Amino acid sequence: MSFFKGQEVFSIDNKGRVSIPAKMRKAISPEANDTFIITRGADKCVVAYPLNEWKKYEEQYSSLNQYDEKNRYFLRTILAWSEEVEIDGNQRISLSKKYLDFSGIDGKVVIVGMMDHIEFWNPEEFEKYLSNHDESYENVAAQVMRK
Repeated sequence: MSFFKGQEVFSIDNKGRVSIPAKMRKAISPEANDTFIITRGADKCVVAYPLNEWKKYEEQYSSLNQYDEKNRYFLRTILAWSEEVEIDGNQRISLSKKYLDFSGIDGKVVIVGMMDHIEFWNPEEFEKYLSNHDESYENVAAQVMRK
């Protein structure tokens, strides 16, 4: 699988449609059938998983014990927010009003490639997220990549 990576700023129209950047479209597997599952992401963003990648998560979700309260809360939240969308003829996907309201996206959107999915951010929220970390990128990278 080719990873989604990079960052682009695109316009979003008044119907919530946004183009998928060409470099990210190249990473979409044919098995996705030009279909994404859109859901609420962490940190006030919206995430889009190609259908074939989402199915891997569904396998994990199906193994969770639904009698455990935290598992139920997680499953109810992520699945209640999830909806299937297809890429249209103009290489766009639609983000419904609930996603735009949740993320604060209006007019412009930052699109971030995140390995197996794409994130959609309000540009100001994305900048705020990046600037709100006390540790430097170098320190975090050293800790995360430590073997």
